[in-house]
Amino acid sequence: MRYFKFILFSLITLAPVLAHSQAVDSVLNLQQCIDIAVKNNLDVRKSELLLQTAKVDKNQAKENLLPSINGQIDHGISNGRSLNQVDYTYVNASTKFASYSASADLTLFSGLQNLNRIKQTSLAYKAGEMDLQQAKDLVTINTITAYLQVLNNTESLSQVLNQLQVSKQQVDRLNILEKQGANKQPNDLTDLKGIYADNQVSYVNAKATLQTSKLNLLQILNIPYRPEIRFEKIVGNEILPQNGTSDQIYQTALQQLAYVKAATLRRQSAEKGVSAAKGALSPTLSLFGGLNTNYSSAAQVNSATIPYWDQFKNNFYNQFGVTVRIPILNYFQNRNKVTLAKIDLQNYKYVEENTRIQLRQNVEQAYLNMSNALERYAALQDQVKAYAESFRIAEIRFNAGVLTSVDFVLAKNYMDRANLNLINARYDCFIYNKILDYYQGRLSL
Repeated sequence: MRYFKFILFSLITLAPVLAHSQAVDSVLNLQQCIDIAVKNNLDVRKSELLLQTAKVDKNQAKENLLPSINGQIDHGISNGRSLNQVDYTYVNASTKFASYSASADLTLFSGLQNLNRIKQTSLAYKAGEMDLQQAKDLVTINTITAYLQVLNNTESLSQVLNQLQVSKQQVDRLNILEKQGANKQPNDLTDLKGIYADNQVSYVNAKATLQTSKLNLLQILNIPYRPEIRFEKIVGNEILPQNGTSDQIYQTALQQLAYVKAATLRRQSAEKGVSAAKGALSPTLSLFGGLNTNYSSAAQVNSATIPYWDQFKNNFYNQFGVTVRIPILNYFQNRNKVTLAKIDLQNYKYVEENTRIQLRQNVEQAYLNMSNALERYAALQDQVKAYAESFRIAEIRFNAGVLTSVDFVLAKNYMDRANLNLINARYDCFIYNKILDYYQGRLSL
C-alpha cells in the first residue's frame, strides 16, 4: 500500500514537469530543427571523425622533425661454446650475459620531405575543416527547405479547410431552402454537394501531404515520427529579389562555399605531396649517437669473475657521427611514388575544376528558378485578386438566385485553385531564396 501511494505521489509531482516537457517537444522552431539535425546527422559525425584523423596526420608530420631515441636491455644465459667478451676467446661453458644500449638519430636534411609533408597534411586538415562545414551547411539547407515545405503544406491545408467550410455553408443553406420548398433549381443542391465532396477529398489529400512533409523533416532531424508535432511559422520572411546577377552570385560562391574551398585545399595538398615524393630522390643527412656497455660472467681476472658494476663501468663506451644516405637504386620505388603523386595531383585538379563547373550550373539553375518563381508569384497575386472579386460577386448572385450552380462552382474552383497556387509560389520563392543565400555563404533564418 505504501508503495502504491509513493508511485501515485510521484506521478502527481512529476505531472507538471512531464506536461511541460511534452509541450516543448511538440513545438519546434526552425533554429531548433537545424540544431537537432546537425547534432544527429551521421554524415556530420563522420566528417568530425575524418577531421580528427587528419589532425593526427598533421601532428605526426610535425613530430617527424624530432629525433628518434631508443634504448635496449638484453639479459640472458649462453650454454655451450660462446665468445668471451673480455679476451674474445671461445669458451665452452654456461655464461650469463647482459648488455645495455641507447641510441639517437636526428635527420638534418632529407630533400625537404618532412617540411613538405607538414604543409601537405596541414592543407589536408584545413580541407577536412571545410568538409565538416559543408556537411553542416548541407544539413542546414535541407532542414530549411523541408521546414518551409511543411509550412507551405500547413498553409495549403488551412486554405483547403476554408474551401471546405465555404462549401458546407452553401450546402447547409440549400438544404434549408430545399426543406422550405424555396429552392427553384434542385440541381443546385446536388452540384454543391458534389463540390463539397470534392473539397473533402482535397482536404484528405492535403492532410496526407502535410504529414508526409513532416515525416521527411523529422527523418532529416533523425528523430522518431510523431504526427502531432507542430512547427512555428517564420516571422518576417519577406519575398525579395536577389541582389546581383547569376555570375556575381557564382563569383561570391567561389569565395564562400566550404566545398569549393575544400577542393582547392586538396589540390594544394596534392602539390605538396608531389614535392615530398621528389624529396625521397635526394640524399639524406642525419646525426647519430649511442651509449653502450655489457656484462659477462665469463669475464675473469686471476680466476675470479669481475664484479657486475665494475664491468658495467669498464665496458662503457659511446659513439656519434654523421650519416649520409644516397639513394642509388631501390627498385625504382621512389620514382614510382613521384609518378603516383603526380597522378593524384591531376585527379584533384579535375575534382576542383568539376566542382567549379557544377557550382556554376547549380547557381544558374537556382537563379533561373528564383526569377521564374518571382514572376509567377507576381502574376498569381493579380489572379487571386481578380478571382476573389469574381467569386464574391458570383456568391451574391447565386444566393440571390440569379446565377446557376455551374457558374458558381466554376467561380469557386478558379478562386480556390488560384489561392493554392499563390501559397505554393510564395514558398517556392522562399526556398529558392534560401538556396541562393546558401551559395553566397549567408544562410540566415
